[in-house]
Parts: sequence; structure tokens; C-alpha cells
Amino acid sequence: MTAPRSAQTALPAETVGGSRTVPGRPEPSGGGPGRPAAQARRLPVSTHADVLCVSAPAMAASGSDGQLRGYGLHGFFRSGVRALSRMELRVGGAEPLALQGDLSSASQVRFLGAVRLPGELDPDPALTVERLRHADGSETITLRNAGGRPARLPLEIALGTDLGSLAEIAAGARPPDVPGQVQSAGLRWIGRGHSATVSAKPSPHAVLAGAGVLRWDLEVQPGARWSVELRVEVETTATTTTVRPAIGRGAGVPAPWTDVAIRCDDSRAELLMTRSLDALGALLLADPDRPTDLYTASGAPWRFGLAPADALWAARFTLPLGTRLAAGTLRALARRQQALTPRAGGGAVAGSGGGAAVGAAKSEGIIPGPLRHGGPELPPSCTATEATLLFVTVLAEAWRWGMPRQEVAELLPAAERALAALRAADEHGLVDGFVTDFGRLSEDRAAQPATARCEVQAQAHRAALHGAELLEAFGRPGAAAWREWAEGLRARFRERFWVDDLSGGRPAAALSAGGRPLPAVAASFVHLLDLGLAADGGALPGLLDREQTRLLAHRLVAPELDCGWGLRTLSAKSARFNPLGHRSGAVRVQETAMAAAGLAEAGFEREAGVMLEGLLAASTHFAGRLPEMYAGEQRLPDCPPAPHPAACRPAAGSAAGAVHAILALAGVRPDAPAKRVVVRPASTAPLGELELSGLRVAGEPFAVRVSRIGVAVVEEASADLQLGAS
Repeated sequence: MTAPRSAQTALPAETVGGSRTVPGRPEPSGGGPGRPAAQARRLPVSTHADVLCVSAPAMAASGSDGQLRGYGLHGFFRSGVRALSRMELRVGGAEPLALQGDLSSASQVRFLGAVRLPGELDPDPALTVERLRHADGSETITLRNAGGRPARLPLEIALGTDLGSLAEIAAGARPPDVPGQVQSAGLRWIGRGHSATVSAKPSPHAVLAGAGVLRWDLEVQPGARWSVELRVEVETTATTTTVRPAIGRGAGVPAPWTDVAIRCDDSRAELLMTRSLDALGALLLADPDRPTDLYTASGAPWRFGLAPADALWAARFTLPLGTRLAAGTLRALARRQQALTPRAGGGAVAGSGGGAAVGAAKSEGIIPGPLRHGGPELPPSCTATEATLLFVTVLAEAWRWGMPRQEVAELLPAAERALAALRAADEHGLVDGFVTDFGRLSEDRAAQPATARCEVQAQAHRAALHGAELLEAFGRPGAAAWREWAEGLRARFRERFWVDDLSGGRPAAALSAGGRPLPAVAASFVHLLDLGLAADGGALPGLLDREQTRLLAHRLVAPELDCGWGLRTLSAKSARFNPLGHRSGAVRVQETAMAAAGLAEAGFEREAGVMLEGLLAASTHFAGRLPEMYAGEQRLPDCPPAPHPAACRPAAGSAAGAVHAILALAGVRPDAPAKRVVVRPASTAPLGELELSGLRVAGEPFAVRVSRIGVAVVEEASADLQLGAS
């Protein structure tokens, strides 16, 4: 099955952090049954056992011994270019015995090895080799001599690079190595539109350019140490570039959160939240058009750039930590929002980001995004639809959390354009009154009739209500019409999207073009629980009634979807179930986190606790750094979850989702414009006593403590806020 084209294909691929996000094509994430054959990707080697450190737009990958051997994704990358593919260290002609290789933070890794000296009689190795590697391209190598005599031996580092692009390497290509040349204190390579250098301090005693080897002849006295610092740099030598690459946050730009702290009875939650925030910090990119605007890359290594829907989810999930990330993400995407301007000859040209002719006015207001594979039982969906609708929700909720009114007002025209895209879909892209993907051309609809997915209805309903709130609050017309539209969608959904079965019923994952419910039972149901923040800390009405929500809550924790580590993307009862299928059975952390938060908000705290326990249990096997996804095999005692070979590590959705699931237990729901905060914690206190500080409401610090019996005490808040509980 070939994924449908969409009007978003008019926009060019955007290179951000090195990955190319091609609107209208399947996102480069994983394989699995049902993936369109024409778009299949061959990953070079599984990276789940590699050590990745990330500092967007840079990253480094190697085996656990620290050696860069040119295999798969091994190397130092910056802005999507492999600056160095080989860096193999030998001491005395032999590789150190690898002892340890672990991340000390998301952006730094420490490797430790041991070397036996010639003639050494003691069984304990006297010489250790420590490598401290940072994703930004620096590495410090330190030799320590704990023996009783001097260590006289050479240190050699063999270097090489192919200057390949992340996109081609991820597709399985292995470009030829570029010949090196000697430069001051190191080596240099030129080719493929880029140049790379490796410099050493202190300078090597010898440089063998033909072999690409730096050599030092060492004498390390007993009890002494010797260190060398290597730095890898890459520069563009091409005279023209079509796209401005994203830039790193830089030392002068603070992170959106600085003083967040958690303390609770469950140490797993403390570690998970701390390391998830560390991962998010490593994925932060600065918009080249406005470097103070930050957003998250989707994930490393496969989607190491701006994916609008993923960036918006990360911004939304971290709103309790402040609105700065949301504001930067919204502004960056507003500059990329698709708008049409007239041109000679009566055609139209895509503006606000460039591109070619599209010729369909209904594409105006769409935020571009790639197609997402739907698995074996559902058609692909376009993340442009998700991002466009989510833009409205993130703006409305950021306003509730305290985003300054002037900043909201500046972004309101972009939100109105997004609502206009929804209105255009209402006129041109409905299936029996339900919303399908935006921007589909008429020939696409003829070749492959559209389907209406349940999560799109939930996102459209929420965007309409959030849009109505914004329009009303800022004196814009149309609020009543959008509330009426949402009410009509809600009534139709409860009638047409509910499937009766022996268990009491469930939502349909989608409706076909003829209005027939598709039989898939999928994790996408969790979007129906994501109601959104409303006035006075309340929740917006949902598409399901109370009884339907109860039945869905029970369905989510049943064994067909809950494997014990989280939600499978597809029911285990499906004939197409594959525990490693990224849309056919694997556990995607973001969806499980959304289920935990949504169930807690809906009052199904036992079920929320089940979802959260699955994530916490899995996190212990990933050292508190949850990947994008892992296998949806049934949880067994003393058997860890199997890693997914194509999972991003770290991934913005999983890291922010984990933070979201934990923060949701405190139940902090603000309405900053009304100067009010409602605190409604989970009464079951699944983490025991929970203390959160460093949160932000209306730009001011906020701290809350939830007792073991589910009673919340606000320990720090602005004096201007009225506190309440419900």
C-alpha cells in the first residue's frame, strides 16, 4: 500500500539538526509489517547496544568500549554530517580491556579500560585508560599509573572519516573514506561539501597522515597521570546551501527549566524524571531565525531534527515547568506555517517557509509534517494534521499556565490560520461528518479514499474548543461557531464511533470512507482521554460519555493492550500483531504516559497506576532513560523488556511523556489569566509521598507536596494566585 500524497508535499524538505523531514513521506522511524514497500528503509545495524550521547545538533555513537570503528552509526556527528567515523585507541600496540561505558549525562559518556604493562607480575592491571566523551565533539583521554614502576609505551589513535550524511548512513550506505592530511596538531579531511579536523592538545609526537594515526611516546611515572584532549570540528565548504541548519542552544542561552526537583517514596520515579529532563535538555535546538526560540529535536539518531508534532507534544507535556519552550516552539512553527500568496498566472505559491506551487487554497494554515505509518490494520496518517490541531491546544494551554498575554496575541493569527485549515477540512475532507487528514488532493481521495481516525477527531474537537476559548478571550469572532461545531462532532462521535462487543463496547480506531468501523484495537484510543486544560483548572468535555470512558479504561489495562511494560500499539489478539512492530505491537512510551495521565484525570486512578507502574518497571532496565519504544512482549518475572532496534534514544516524546505522567499525579491545573490554581492530586498516591518544586505558574515558582494519602499542600506559589482544590 502506498502512502497518499498530500498538499504538504509542496514544501521542501527541511534539514534541522541533520535529518531531513520530507513532508508527505513516511517518517523515518522503524520498520514493521504493513510499511509501504516503496518506502522501506534498511537500517545499517541495530543501535540498541551502542552508547549514544547527544547535544543537539551534535551526537556521538560507539560501542560500549568507546572505540569508533566506522560500523553502522559509529562516529561524531554535527548537523547531520559524520565528522569522524573512526577513532581507535591503542596503548602499547593493544586495545585497552574494556571495563565500563556509561552515560554520565545525556550529552557525556565515560569509558574505562585497563592495560597490562609488559613484564607486570601483579594480577591487578596498573594502568587505566579513561575516556570522557562529550557529544559536542570533544574527548579527554587520561592514563593513570597505579603501579610501582614507570609505564613507558606508545599511545596511538587511528582516525578516519567518510564525511557522510546521517540520512544516507541511516539508509544503510557506507560512503568511502576521505583521505586525510596533516594539519597543525592533528589531521584534516576535505570532501563531500564539508571539511573535518581533529586537533590534539598536547600535540602528538608523530602524525602518520597515510594511516591516519596520531602517536605519543609516553612515560607515566608511578602515581602519575597523563591526559590529551581531542576536539573534532566540521565545516561546510559548499558555496551554496538551500536550507539553514538548526543551531545548538549555546552556552549563553539557558534551558527552559533550571531548578526542577522531585522527591518521592518511589526512587524509580525520581531517576526517571531527572534523566528524562536531562534527555530533553540534550535535544534542545535553537531556531536559526531567532536563536532565543528553543524547540526539541524529535529524537536521536533517526529523527534528529524538527518534527513539528513531536516538538509540540514535548512543549505541551513540560508546560508545568514553564512556558518558554512552548513559546519558542510555537513561534518557530508559526514561521513555517503554510500560507498561500498569489502569483502571476492565477496559481499559488507556498509561503512562510518557501516551496513550490500547490494550487489548493485549503492547504493554508497547515503546519507541514511527514506521513506516519499506521501499522498493518490502519492507513497512514499525516502528522501535519496532528501538528496543526495541536498548535491551537498548546497555545491555549500555555496561556492558562501563564504565557504572557502579548506573546499569545502575537501567535493568535497563526492559531486562527490553523482553525481555518480545520474549517477547510470540514468542507472538503469529511467522512460522514468526521475529520480526515488535511490537505489531501482530489486525485489522492480518488486513488485512496480517506479514513477518519479516532485520534484526529479527539484532536480536532479539543482544538475547536481551545480555539473558541482563545477567540473569546482576545475579542475575536467565531467562538460560538466553534463550540457549536465541537458539540456536533461530539454527538456524531458517540453515535457512530462506538462499537458494541461482548466486553461492553469500545471506540473504533477509524471509520472507512463508507462509514464502516475498522476493527483495529490500538493504543491510539488514549487520545480520547486527553481532554485538555480549560477555564478554572477544569477539563474540556470529551468525545466519550462517562460509561464509554469507563469501558475504555478497563480495555486499556486488559492483557490484549497492556503487556505489563505499557500499552501495545496494537492488540495482541490481532492476527497482524508483532511485538517489535512500531505500529503493530511495540510499546511506545508517549502513548502509555498519555494513558496514565488521562486515566488519572478521568478518575480511574487504579488503571492509571497500572500504566505508570509499567513505565517505571521498564525504566529500571533502561537506567532511567526510556527509549522511544520497546517490544510489546508480555512481561515475565526476571525478564527485561526487549529493546527495539530502531528506537530513538533519547526521544522527545518519551522523555517529555515520562515527565508528564509523573507531574499529572500532583494534579496542578492552573488558570493564570483568572489568577487561580486548582490542585487535584491522585488520591491513591501511587508513588507514595511526592514533592515537586521548581514548577512554574504565571512565570513564578510553584511547589507542591502530595502526602501518602493523596492530600496536596502547596508549599510555594505566587501571592497573586488563588488556590483551590476539587
